[in-house]
Amino acid sequence: MAPKSSVPGSDKSLIKLTAAYKTPSVGMSIWQLINTLVPYIGLWFLMVFLIDRSWWLVLPVSILAAGFTVRLFIIFHDCGHGAFFRSKKAADITGIVLGILTFTPYYRWHHAHLIHHRTAGNLDKRGVGDVWTLTVDEFRNLSPRKRMFYRIYRNPLIMFGLGAALVFLVMNRFTRKGFGRKERISVYVTNLGIAVLAAGISLLIGFENYLLIQLPVIYFASTAGVFLFYVQHQFSGVHWYRDQDWDYSTVAISGASYLKFPKILQWFSGNIGFHHIHHLSSKIPNYKLEKCQRENKEFSQVVPVNFRESMKSLSLRLWDEDRQKLVSYRQALV
Repeated sequence: MAPKSSVPGSDKSLIKLTAAYKTPSVGMSIWQLINTLVPYIGLWFLMVFLIDRSWWLVLPVSILAAGFTVRLFIIFHDCGHGAFFRSKKAADITGIVLGILTFTPYYRWHHAHLIHHRTAGNLDKRGVGDVWTLTVDEFRNLSPRKRMFYRIYRNPLIMFGLGAALVFLVMNRFTRKGFGRKERISVYVTNLGIAVLAAGISLLIGFENYLLIQLPVIYFASTAGVFLFYVQHQFSGVHWYRDQDWDYSTVAISGASYLKFPKILQWFSGNIGFHHIHHLSSKIPNYKLEKCQRENKEFSQVVPVNFRESMKSLSLRLWDEDRQKLVSYRQALV
């Protein structure tokens, strides 16, 4: 049985601290849409201007456009939590449109993501909206073939270099058995929106030029986005629990990271690095997360994960139930 965590989080009063930050500000939400969507569109015009001169001039601009795509995705994410607009209709319409720009079906993605929020850090409820993670014992009991498959899946070059783009470009285009009506329709609507947008842009600049611009933007954005999601729940100080020991507020603080990245990365990632607070209360708009952290000293006890530490977490692949920590293959098999 996993020991109860001593970090601040088992105290339900922490959830009460977040109540003052839950209400979205229409003005701040609209301003965030403007300062994200307008530069994103502007960068598209710049890349269209540059594409006939040299694709190598487009490439660095596509990296910047990918940063704004990540920020659009955070707004998309907030819309699904009801944290961006008070009006559900306004949030859903905004989310659906941004889903087309980020190649992500709105209702399909949020269905899995809400399950993730209810099960994060629960060893008995893995498998939906999370990164596939095995315990040491589970890995040892796999056949050599399945071990190799797991190693390939968890390889950073595969997960971020190939897998991330495949999720957004390919897997998000299809429905699956068990999807509800809303999830299926969201896939069809998103696919249609992408097709219409691609056709319209292709008529103006050519299909090849469209691909030469769009594919790098989505590639860099998906890689960055999946990396962010990974280190939010896969880091050296994370705690996971069996179902009987699982507690929502405890896991929010001990099972989600506080990523303390440089300010510029914090801005492009829409403050999602304050992930411990987001899991404590997903109704807080992204632009209020830092304020919640700063104004409540109780959250100062959470040890931040900096960029260097986040890179080290890439070598941690298995959960060791005996040692109560993520470990590398070498540590697991000694």
